[in-house]
Formats: sequence, C-alpha cells, structure tokens
Amino acid sequence: MKKIQFFDTTLRDGEQTIGVNFSIEQKVAIAKQLEKWGVDVIEAGFPIASPEDFAACKAVSEAVTHTMITGLARCKKADIDACVQATKNARIKQIHVFIATSPIHREDKLHMTKEEVIASITEHVTYAKKFFDIVQFSPEDATRTELDFLAEAVQTAIDAGATVINIPDTVGYTNPAEFAHLFQYLRQHISNFDDITFSSHCHNDLGMATANTLAAIENGATRVEGTVNGIGEHAGNVALEQVAANFYVRHDYYQCEDNIKLEYTKETSEMVSRFSDMAVANNQPVTGVNCFAIESGIHQDGFLKNPQTYEILTPETVGMPATALPLGKLSGSHAVMDKLNHIGYNVDRGDMRILFPRFKAIADQTKLVSDAELHEMMQEYKKDVISA
Repeated sequence: MKKIQFFDTTLRDGEQTIGVNFSIEQKVAIAKQLEKWGVDVIEAGFPIASPEDFAACKAVSEAVTHTMITGLARCKKADIDACVQATKNARIKQIHVFIATSPIHREDKLHMTKEEVIASITEHVTYAKKFFDIVQFSPEDATRTELDFLAEAVQTAIDAGATVINIPDTVGYTNPAEFAHLFQYLRQHISNFDDITFSSHCHNDLGMATANTLAAIENGATRVEGTVNGIGEHAGNVALEQVAANFYVRHDYYQCEDNIKLEYTKETSEMVSRFSDMAVANNQPVTGVNCFAIESGIHQDGFLKNPQTYEILTPETVGMPATALPLGKLSGSHAVMDKLNHIGYNVDRGDMRILFPRFKAIADQTKLVSDAELHEMMQEYKKDVISA
C-alpha cells in the first residue's frame, strides 16, 4: 500500500489561468482550505515574479500550520533567493527549481546547449540545497525531451541534492502509454530511483491529464501535482479532486493511501470557483451538479431500487447534496410516483396509469418539471376524481 502525496499548485499554476488574479487574502483563505482538505504541499507562488506574488507567498507561509509550503524558482540564483526569503517563516518548506530540457525549449527559448543545461542544473540545485533540506527539481517539457537526456538531467539534479523529481507534461502532449514508458525508463536508468520522490505534473490540453497522472502513479510516481477544479494555463491542469476520487472509488485497483479528506472536496471546489470567478461545469467530474443527478427513467428506476446500480461515488463522500432525481421527459413512472409521494401525495400504481400520461404531456413542454407544476397537476387530478 503506497502513500501518495498531493501537491497543489492552484495558487501558482492555477493563477496563470487567463483572467484569474487572486488577492493575497484570497490566497491565504485558499491555502487554509487546502490544508483542511488534506493536501501535503502547497505551491504558494513564484516569488520573483512580482512584489505582490512575493508578499502572497510570505503570507501563505505564515498562515499555514502543518502543510509544506514551496515557492517556484527558475535555475537562477535571484529566483532561489526570493524563495528563501518568501518562505523563511514557513513551519515546513521546500523549494521547486526548474529548467526546460526539451529540444524546442533549449534551442528556441533558452538558447542553451545540453551541456549548458546540465551545468545550470548542477549549479542551481546545489545552491538551493544550501537553504532547503527538500529540493524539488522539474525538467520543464519533460515529455518532449529525449529520454536519454531526460535521465541525464534527472540524475544530475539528484546528484546535486534534489530529493523530489517532478516530471511535467507541460503542454499536455503525452498519453498514458507513453507516460508509463517514460517512468519505466527512468526507473531503469536512475540508479537510486526508489530513494527519490517522483511526481507528475500533467496539463490537460488534449484531455488526458487525469489518465496520464494515474499512469504515472502506476509506474512509480508517489506525488501528484495539480489544481482544484483543474484550473491553469491553456486547458488547465489535472484536477486533484478527480485523482483523489479515483483512488477512493478504485482503491481495489490502485492500492493507494493519501491524506485527502474527501468530505471537504465540494467546499474546496466552491471556494476556488468563487475566487477565480470560474464556474464549475455541470458535467464536471466529482463536483459538477449533474454528477449526482439522474433524469433517465431507466436509470432512475434502477437507482430507486438500489443506488449502487448507477452511483459509484456517493455525494456525501465528497460533501455534495444528496442525489437528485430531476423529472423531465426521459423520466419514468417509478421516479414520478416516488417524487409525488415525497412531496406529500399518496399515489400508487393505479393512480400512475392516469397521472403518468399527464406528467409526460407537461414534460414535453419544458426542460424540467417543477414541484409547482406537479402540485398543479395533482390538483387537477383530484378535481377529476371528485367529478367522476
């Protein structure tokens, strides 16, 4: 049974979402909520980016009591120094140092040779290690990096003192089979693989972030990086709540433990949604309102007989309201009868032979049938019964 750490970067990578700009007060509130939710590491920001980002990292570091805090730094001493100062009051801390390793980033962005990248990793991880016991290194755009050079960069970081290696799928390029192979390759070519915490950081540009993250976990990763609600640059990051729900529902398969308290998932999601001004889609896995609502008549009938027929995760588990059975044109007589009895009418199958066609006539004219419409229908039905 392996223990999986959850690394949340909502305050850093999540804030890179276009139009999102958390205030310092909001970042502190989110950080406290993340700690309540059970995340192991909070990436408070990129301290060198701006005075406000530095102040936010400092405020989060001072507000959180038992969750590890980290700041992001390029392979630049000024960036590392900013992280040192911004997180100096954190009770538990690490640093997250990165440099790009893929050919397109080396050549077109950094204008560096392989040798220069390796030298920079050695210099800056060694420098960071002077100030932090836990140094995390990320080879940016790892999934488009030559495997032999990726292994060299990772081994260089470990030899310089890195104790956590994060493998980012920076542009959401990979797929589960390839990502699994990448981790298998690293296991074969990194001499002390099992002594290091390996992490994954997956973006969702092709809709593969959750699948890729789970592939990494299956092949040696023991830390997952992502954001609440999957917010982030481009199409966003892996949504941490989805990974946590996978571990819970398919515990038989993944055989993982973590510190996430699922019952606080909905309130965590709602806070981030509110502060980011980004609504959670109705069909968003785990926290979308439609996850625990059933309209199809066949499904409603099965659910009423045994909820597990169509519900693999109960709403209470993630802090959501009880499962709803909204009534529409696809609903069956069983669900309609159950609803009518629930709102105070004593109806049986005999009544439903008359009531259900009336319900269908109403449902054909609207998206969902409201309680008010059901009451009106029943009043008409009672008048007809009395008249007869």
